[in-house]
Amino acid sequence: MENFSLAIHGGAGTILKSAMTDRKERRYHRALEASLKAGEKILSKGGSALDAVEAAVISMENSELFNAGKGSVFTHEGDHEMDASIMNGADRNAGAVAGVRRVKNPISLCREIMENCEHVFLIGEGAEHFAETRKLEMESKDYFSTDFRYEQLQKIRDTHQTLLDHSDHELKKFGTVGAVAKDVHGNLAAATSTGGITNKRYMRVGDTSIIGAGTYAENDICAVSSTGWGEYYIRAVAAYDVAAMMKYGDKSLDEAAHQLIHEVIPKMGGDGGLIAVDSNGKITMPFNTQGMYRGFVQSDGNSRTLIFK
Repeated sequence: MENFSLAIHGGAGTILKSAMTDRKERRYHRALEASLKAGEKILSKGGSALDAVEAAVISMENSELFNAGKGSVFTHEGDHEMDASIMNGADRNAGAVAGVRRVKNPISLCREIMENCEHVFLIGEGAEHFAETRKLEMESKDYFSTDFRYEQLQKIRDTHQTLLDHSDHELKKFGTVGAVAKDVHGNLAAATSTGGITNKRYMRVGDTSIIGAGTYAENDICAVSSTGWGEYYIRAVAAYDVAAMMKYGDKSLDEAAHQLIHEVIPKMGGDGGLIAVDSNGKITMPFNTQGMYRGFVQSDGNSRTLIFK
């Protein structure tokens, strides 16, 4: 039996140890550990990478600590617009959604689209109608509305400014969650989910829901989930660019990911990070910000959650 690997992220940004209370830091570590355990439970029993990344992301979508699902930020209009995508490396099948407001777990809707719809990408009311036909759990606006996120909106609602994410200490954080995995059968998968950016208008869509930008998986190459300023990751076709550098440029996973995060994206003016796993189960988690909520677990028992550099 082959090895398995799972990596997760909960967003990158200006996350400073000096501005993080011990209690809040412990809460983040517990939430990351819960996500890892949800995926590891599947992988350790010979389950699929696809099931593992979905379970890991659901765990973070259900936590108000992360800007995805329950913890999603507010739009300018005071609503929530969530984006997500999932990709199976075995056949490069994929599912994606953008601008959904009532689906409890957007990543599960992506899975349903991938497996039970002739399309790849659904948006808004159409995506929610499909979710209802698949009997997915729906929630009211109140479920996604937390005081912390509402206060973020009030600080800038009367401006044209948007915020990727914030904390009480005015620290910028890219609000995305994601997971990548390799299972014991050698299959790869990736999943990414987000609540977008605070005070966004015009139903803006970032890289999270775009296959090849925020999410990509291809067996024998790698699986990637990105977190950063979405406009730059879209323009760089970021997740696929890592795979392309490995596939056509003979770069290692570390080399390709490092080049994207520390050269390509900064040169364009953006920042952020990513997580990725290759066909051998090797994990990389580069970022060019002060910190990134992240963690990993492997079949040899090696496991860790991290926040700062």
